[in-house]
Amino acid sequence: MVDYSKSKDEVLHSQGKEDLEHSRRKKLLPIEEQLKSSNLSYQLKLLHGEPGPAIVDYANKEKFELVIIGSRGLNSLQEMVLGSVSHKVVKRVKCPVLIVK
Repeated sequence: MVDYSKSKDEVLHSQGKEDLEHSRRKKLLPIEEQLKSSNLSYQLKLLHGEPGPAIVDYANKEKFELVIIGSRGLNSLQEMVLGSVSHKVVKRVKCPVLIVK
């Protein structure tokens, strides 16, 4: 998931769109290596947009059986004011959601 709230800072420190895409994929390499070494089937999909609605839209369109999402992110004050991505996903996705702490 691409969080556009952080994109402005990333673009300012990047030389272009290709560099930004490469930087994001590089962050995922350790996870991909772990999946490959465990012989797990996976597909990498980078979504663009506001995280909560983008994840909900994608999960509902693809008719997933389960969405697994992390709980980290906002501090407690930000979460009270803005709501968390995981909370938005749990409320709006049409399948069970597992939140990992």
